[in-house]
Amino acid sequence: MSVLYQLAVLGGPSDEQVKELEQIVVQAVQLFGLRLGHEVGWEICPATFEPDQQKSAAAVFFGAVNPPLGNLAPLLKRGVPILPVASETRFVNAEIPELLRPLNCLAYNEGGAQRVATALLECAGLLPRQRRVFVSYRRDEAREAALQLFDAFSARLFDVFLDTHGIAPAEDFQAMLWHRLCDSDVLVMLDTPGYFESRWTSAEFGRALAKGISVLRIGWPDSNPSVRTATASRAELLPEEVNTETGRLADAAIERISLQLEAVRSQSHAVRSVNLVSNLRNAVETIGGHVAGVGLNKAVYIQLPGGKDVVVYPMVGVPTSTTLHDASINSPDQSVAVVFDHVGLHPRWLGHLDWLGDHIQTARWVKASEAGWQFADWEA
Repeated sequence: MSVLYQLAVLGGPSDEQVKELEQIVVQAVQLFGLRLGHEVGWEICPATFEPDQQKSAAAVFFGAVNPPLGNLAPLLKRGVPILPVASETRFVNAEIPELLRPLNCLAYNEGGAQRVATALLECAGLLPRQRRVFVSYRRDEAREAALQLFDAFSARLFDVFLDTHGIAPAEDFQAMLWHRLCDSDVLVMLDTPGYFESRWTSAEFGRALAKGISVLRIGWPDSNPSVRTATASRAELLPEEVNTETGRLADAAIERISLQLEAVRSQSHAVRSVNLVSNLRNAVETIGGHVAGVGLNKAVYIQLPGGKDVVVYPMVGVPTSTTLHDASINSPDQSVAVVFDHVGLHPRWLGHLDWLGDHIQTARWVKASEAGWQFADWEA
């Protein structure tokens, strides 16, 4: 398989920063069935970074005192995403070259290599730029902690769903709640002693698993983990990290949970993508077709029994009109499909997608559960 993505580390990183970043990126791309240095190109401080214009590329620039600039200006002119990283926010002007200062800069002391790796993979298109998390909790046991996490995650640029904040008046509360769950990367469960005694939190947990959404369990000191949480990532709270009077969590616990959330989110999206492609492969093979390979922008190339070639874009989460637009633009003059899991989506949203599909002819929606059925009579 040829290189699909090209990544580079530019500027003046330390050896330790490069080592930590590389370890995280290796693990992240492996979840997609890709290898760093093979399908994902990886260059460390090259004199110039010259990615193929037909490939998805991105670079991270580590600021320093008089860092080497290489060919930054031509890369910016080409539109290659460059992620500036300073040691701390207050050192941006001292460490980041002037031509990169208009770009949003990350501070390495606020998330370290994990945050940088996640942002780099987002820039390259390996992870979606959406950063959505669903907080599941018992109001009578963890309301203050939930509000605290809402603020902390939001400050880290997550789109956080909290039942008291995320649903407009007069909306169908439960239908919208399930819709937002389907569009989340991670379910953060505040596992207080009565978590599974509530019908709704228990259902939120179970439906997250049913959708393949990863779970980050935040365990209260007085809560024994249920066997149901065996596959969840765990962040255990120490007794001194929970204020028994206010219900708030210690700042150190919030920081630890936020860093772990970054890693779980990366894993969750990759696993859901792999599952969607696996289900697509099974459906196509069942009707006598086969998957020919994968390409740029995570396109899956399939050949149907009669020899018809189709470019399929698996969509994790809730598809939008932009999803259909991007699929059409990425594969012009080809037969294009967008495969998505419709289970749990709001009925009104599904109606909108049907209407959109009826009026857009350059790409078609395919429900994952009906992929074999629809591709068996594919005329697009």
